[in-house]
Amino acid sequence: MHRTQDRYEIVAQEDRCAPRTKLTIPASLRASGGRAFQSVVHDLSISGFSAAAINRMHEGQVCWLTLPGLESLQAQVVWWDNCIVGCAFTELLSPIVHDNIIQRYAQMTANRSI
Repeated sequence: MHRTQDRYEIVAQEDRCAPRTKLTIPASLRASGGRAFQSVVHDLSISGFSAAAINRMHEGQVCWLTLPGLESLQAQVVWWDNCIVGCAFTELLSPIVHDNIIQRYAQMTANRSI
């Protein structure tokens, strides 16, 4: 367990360094032992994300993020503040997958802002 915890801490630290892109992506989020709920991802990097979470989530809690067209991505809660949760992916997101998501949703987000 300690080794897994170290890996989470490393990924969480990388999240602070990885470039983040602000966007709006409809998603599903599920905390370990809980039911999935609809959410919106507000920013994304290869190592993590922030998203809407009405129910309080606790630091260290395992969760799964499901983005449209992708399998669920396991993550760990790093912080929760005023209905926004910040999570670090257990495994870094492939840069190719990341770039495809950004390309798809950054365009949609820009079009809504106009």
